[in-house]
Amino acid sequence: MARKLVIGNWKLNGSSAANAVLLTELAAEWRGAPGMQLVVCPPAPYLAQACDVLSGSAVTWGGQDVSDRPAGAFTGEVSAAMLKDLGCSHAIVGHSERRLRFGESNALVAAKAAAALDGGLVPVVCIGESAAERNEGRALAVLQAQVEAVLAVVAAPRLPGVAFAYEPLWAIGTGQNADPQIAATVHAFVRGLLARADLAAAAEVPILYGGSVKAANAAEYAAQRDIDGVLVGGASLIAPDFLAIAAA
Repeated sequence: MARKLVIGNWKLNGSSAANAVLLTELAAEWRGAPGMQLVVCPPAPYLAQACDVLSGSAVTWGGQDVSDRPAGAFTGEVSAAMLKDLGCSHAIVGHSERRLRFGESNALVAAKAAAALDGGLVPVVCIGESAAERNEGRALAVLQAQVEAVLAVVAAPRLPGVAFAYEPLWAIGTGQNADPQIAATVHAFVRGLLARADLAAAAEVPILYGGSVKAANAAEYAAQRDIDGVLVGGASLIAPDFLAIAAA
């Protein structure tokens, strides 16, 4: 059975003062839950602060991105080893905003996932279709290409060390969340793709939903089969809301 994950992606938000309040509240209030992990992903400059505040708590932390290269002349990049050195447990790769704004291809996202895995991190591979792709009936084909790119570079026995996050592009930051039952159908499709590689391993891979997740709708997603948690954006910046989502 897949472990449960609730991940907060702060995106390009935060300040030392605001982070201290948020992280301290999360560390004080979240006591953990069996088989579940609560993760926050601040911008890279604040990872050391997250490490300082959250160490010893039940909350873990991760990167919003990771380089596909281990070291070298790659200005501005952050390697898996660097994230690991700062105590990170996870790294988000292929978020829709990076695919759209920075032109990250399926192959590059897959390479980043492999680099994170090699570096001892859990890559959280974001996948999803645009509104146009869904309206044209191509959503599943788009998702299949994104998943199969990862399967091409991650050996089947290593799949339990990977997580996926289905985030339909039309739901990111729009307030228009996907219907939970429709999302569950997509999650089942993704798990089926993983099962082709390794049936036993596929059952252990967490598949999260991301896209306008709030405290008000988190329980609906949690109740669906094959939805193993959520990737949260804006609501993860408000401690009571993020904790309510985790509780759901």
